[in-house]
Amino acid sequence: MITDDGSGDAVEAGAPERPAPLNRRAFLLGSAAVVGAFGLAGCAGSANMSLAEAERIYGPVPGERFPIPAVNLSKVNPKYLRRRVRYDSDEAAGTIIVDPRNYFVYRIEGDGYATRYGANVGRAGFLWSGEAYIGRKAEWPVWTPPREMILRQPESAKYAGGMPPGLDNPLGARTLYLYQNGAYTLYTIYSTIMPETIGKGVSSGCVGLLTQDMLDLYAKTPVNTKVIVLPA
Repeated sequence: MITDDGSGDAVEAGAPERPAPLNRRAFLLGSAAVVGAFGLAGCAGSANMSLAEAERIYGPVPGERFPIPAVNLSKVNPKYLRRRVRYDSDEAAGTIIVDPRNYFVYRIEGDGYATRYGANVGRAGFLWSGEAYIGRKAEWPVWTPPREMILRQPESAKYAGGMPPGLDNPLGARTLYLYQNGAYTLYTIYSTIMPETIGKGVSSGCVGLLTQDMLDLYAKTPVNTKVIVLPA
């Protein structure tokens, strides 16, 4: 059974941040910060992916219903970028394992490996653990704040009838809905265009991935996929 330390609402993230215009000096300083974080791109034996590879994987996705911007890599610790890692598990390939203590989501690939994604998780008082499964999937979903959220945050009442899809929608481009015993738990794995949230506790128990990572996980994850959330 899922154990809930708080109210299991959908994510309470606000409207995604809009990138501010960059002048030449700011652009150069930002570029230097990114290169510094990743080290020398293409260095043999580097534990992190090269900057060039990160820019390719986390670049813009213009062909979507709402074009997705590139990730501002200067706002993401490189350890949270997508990687194939050793991960011993008896779970079947495809199983999703959430590690809220370390802000990672794993997709079991088999043969002792997993794909690892950086994540944001529930904030203090909203963490939970247990087993669930993907009950449904949605592309560019409508977001409807739960009644409990409206009571805590009256300003969200204007979306009681549903917030239309788009980049400002807290659920983003793709959402995996977590179910248990045929019922929606109110928890999701969702996509975010706010890189500064990765590696932090920001939600009411939902788990967020960078949109480019969520596109990858979503495409590989069918309905009924098992999900395990480890204790924080």
